[in-house]
Amino acid sequence: MREMGIVEVRVAGTQNTPVVVLKEVGGIRHVAIWMSASGASSIVTALEDPDPDHPSSHDLLVDLVELFDKRVEAAHIVGHQDGQFYAELLVSGNALAARPSDALAVALRAGCPILCAEGVLAAVGIDFAQTGEVGQGQTPEAEVEKFREFLDSVTPDDFQP
Repeated sequence: MREMGIVEVRVAGTQNTPVVVLKEVGGIRHVAIWMSASGASSIVTALEDPDPDHPSSHDLLVDLVELFDKRVEAAHIVGHQDGQFYAELLVSGNALAARPSDALAVALRAGCPILCAEGVLAAVGIDFAQTGEVGQGQTPEAEVEKFREFLDSVTPDDFQP
C-alpha cells in the first residue's frame, strides 16, 4: 500500500463528472476517481472546518466509532475493475467495505492516512514522468495543470480495459 494525498476535487472531462485526484506521497503517480456529485461534495466539506452543531453523517460515523473506543485507522483503495474503484475503511484492525467517496470523506474527518494498493496504482496510476507529459524540473503547479488538462480530455470509460 502507498500513502496518497488529495490534490483536488473538481468537475472534469467531457461529461462534467466530479473527480477526486489523489497523488502518492513522496511519489509521482496520480489516481483519478470519478464519483457522484454528492460523494465529491462530502469530500469537499471534509476539507473545510467542521460545524460541531450540524455534523455530517461522516462526522457522526467517526464520533460513533470513537464512542465505542474504536478508531478509524486508514482508508484503503483496494481495487479497480471496469472503471469502478473499491475501498475499505480500517477500523480498529477490521476492514469494512466502503464506497471510495465515503472512505475518503471519513479518513479526512478522522485524520487518518489514505492508502492505495500497489496493484491499483500499477493499473490506473498516471506517471507523467514516464509518459513524457511533464518535463524534468517542472514545478508541482505545472504538473497539476498538465494533469488538469489531461482530466478535461478523458472520461471514466477511458480507464476501462
